[in-house]
Amino acid sequence: MFAKRFLKKDTFDSYDDYLQNAMPVIPENFNFAYDVVDEIAKESPDKLAMIWVNDTGEKKNITFADLSRMSNAIANFLSARGLVAGDIVLLFLRRRWEYWILMMAMHKLGVIPVPSTNQLKSEDIVYRINTASAKAAIVFDDGVILGEVNKAIAGRGVQLISCDEVSDACEKYPTDLERVPNKNSDTMVVYFTSGTTDMPKMVAHNFDYPLGHINTAMFWQQLCDNDIHFTLSESGWAKCSWGKMYGQWLAGATVFVFDFSRVFNAHDLLTAISENHVTSFCAPPTVYKMIIHANMAKYDLSALVKADVAGEALNPEVYERFLANTGIKMREGFGQTETCVMLFNNQWIEPKPGSMGKPAAGWDVQLLDERGRPITESGTVGEICVSIKDCRPCGLFQGYHNNEKQTAAVYRDGYYHTGDMAYFDAEGYFWFVGRNDDLIKTSGYRVSPFEVESVLLEHPAVREVAVTGIPDRSRGMAVKATIVLNKYFQQTDALVRQLQDHVRKNTAPYKCPRVIEFVETLPMTISGKIRRALIRTLDSAKESIVEPIKNTIGLGKEEDK
Repeated sequence: MFAKRFLKKDTFDSYDDYLQNAMPVIPENFNFAYDVVDEIAKESPDKLAMIWVNDTGEKKNITFADLSRMSNAIANFLSARGLVAGDIVLLFLRRRWEYWILMMAMHKLGVIPVPSTNQLKSEDIVYRINTASAKAAIVFDDGVILGEVNKAIAGRGVQLISCDEVSDACEKYPTDLERVPNKNSDTMVVYFTSGTTDMPKMVAHNFDYPLGHINTAMFWQQLCDNDIHFTLSESGWAKCSWGKMYGQWLAGATVFVFDFSRVFNAHDLLTAISENHVTSFCAPPTVYKMIIHANMAKYDLSALVKADVAGEALNPEVYERFLANTGIKMREGFGQTETCVMLFNNQWIEPKPGSMGKPAAGWDVQLLDERGRPITESGTVGEICVSIKDCRPCGLFQGYHNNEKQTAAVYRDGYYHTGDMAYFDAEGYFWFVGRNDDLIKTSGYRVSPFEVESVLLEHPAVREVAVTGIPDRSRGMAVKATIVLNKYFQQTDALVRQLQDHVRKNTAPYKCPRVIEFVETLPMTISGKIRRALIRTLDSAKESIVEPIKNTIGLGKEEDK
């Protein structure tokens, strides 16, 4: 386990021991590609770094020796194309194996990659090119994205490099490479992330960032030598860095990559886990919901012993059903594109279904009230913030690239402000409430969408649900539930009343949805998160939304008083 070289001690007796002593020791001029990948290649050349498969039957095993050699070749290839340290390059590579080679090559050169999803449109790409002053775009042609990129780069002087060129260069270019020096504070990778009230922001991480993921892989995912870890994320998202590269290789694990091109389904996923003897899996709750609705008994999941969840809050019903099917206790973690894992259910505590767990080593996580004061009383909702007064956590982003105003908006008064709301219980476990703008303020109460969703998911009729606020003249906002029904259930007035009664019996009456809408599917982001903001936008465009919907489903009583 290579990570031990960057820790003062590598065994811990308790959570407190871990919390005090598990911060990484960061060498000067650290570069993950040279100082981890190349070093592992020298010491254990045949150690498997990655198993890559796709849904057409192709398979590729890549050792650390392969990774080191090919990344040197690609570094020379990129240099021949005129790219130098500090240049910014957009990557549109889905889950192609070349992505990992390119990332290591760019780290070696100091070229700054901007991983991007293949589902962007030309307008999105133009914005990213202009904002980042991108010099090149490297593209895997899936039949769609190349056309979008070509439209975006037309007349902008952006160099286009194909994935096929990269693949060919792995074997054609020389593998001798002189180390390019870097400082720890240099920008290593940038991710675009979208807010709710602003255009996408460029999250800049420096060369310390990979070591922050020791917490992610070694202590949250609990990976070690010989583990085969599968994080579902596409390469265009920061979750790929969380789960398919830095921390996993530091922990000694092999990364498993499933590059699927068809519409994602539970059968393909469970088959991939079974056939490749995956031992550890991480995905957002929506994926686990899909899994538990499949016939899991059909698949040999005997190798799977670890499961983690992030991206959205975990509903207890999903936790319990996955546990019943596999015997595995899912461990929830919390973080953002701007961070590594900062709260998680660690090995020293019993996971509580639905809780994010407790702070990671090096992360002074506090809840602040609306006036910026630390909350000390359990059960009180506040904004999740990270104190940087005494120490800046390893893995916390350095700022929004070339945007001091956006950076200052989240770095203020000695804290990094996440914009996410939570509370902690008497035992110090943190519980997610929602984004600031997801909270529903109704009749003087603040309602967490997640709490109502969790209760509704316990009802056998509910397959998926999104809870949002809608305009209400008397309450300010009313609680609305948008529901996808399970098979064999029909949308009727009787079912609406049944669902409302279920909520009233299991939580405070003011949280009961006054409006229920049944839909075939919920709007999701490309990364699988419910788009509550889109539901709110669509609802706000409807006139007098409470009354028409209320009349169609038989609501009318003032039962939340």
